[in-house]
Amino acid sequence: MPAQQIIHNAARFALTIERLCRHLIEEHGDFSDTCIIGIQTGGVQLAARIRQRLLEMGINSFPYGKLDTTFYRDDFRTAKGPLTPHQTEIDFLVEDKRVILVDDVLYSGRTTLSALTALNHYGRPAQVELLVMVDRRFRRTLPIRADYRGISVDTLHDEYVDVQWAEQQGTDQILLTSSET
Repeated sequence: MPAQQIIHNAARFALTIERLCRHLIEEHGDFSDTCIIGIQTGGVQLAARIRQRLLEMGINSFPYGKLDTTFYRDDFRTAKGPLTPHQTEIDFLVEDKRVILVDDVLYSGRTTLSALTALNHYGRPAQVELLVMVDRRFRRTLPIRADYRGISVDTLHDEYVDVQWAEQQGTDQILLTSSET
């Protein structure tokens, strides 16, 4: 049975969302030239939460989308079988916009790389930034870094970070799961 440890509870989770939103406002102002795109699947939950909080904070409507990277991944076909695609919902061009790509966990950087490739189909952005809830440091296989990060976690090779959402699991929290030895 795997061992689990809560590394970010609901209260800290809410504070982290608030901090990330305030940082975005500081950097992007009124978001007149900015859009937010959540990477399916975990990044969509975080992007929706960020979007909702920004609207509550007085940032008027801005382009928001969901990006599926399944067919752009280098591991689309794995020994476990093919990955399950999700719907991409982007009804705007990113041409000359500042794009904030959102994902729940940054680990190897491969999902971000596939998102950058998929994003090319929607125009050439002026800038792309990466926002993540969890940055698993020291496990990167590609030279990718987050511009905005909720928390940084140092993990062992056999540990897994699970971001849980109240809408799906009943509470907002981040768990660190490891195999018992």
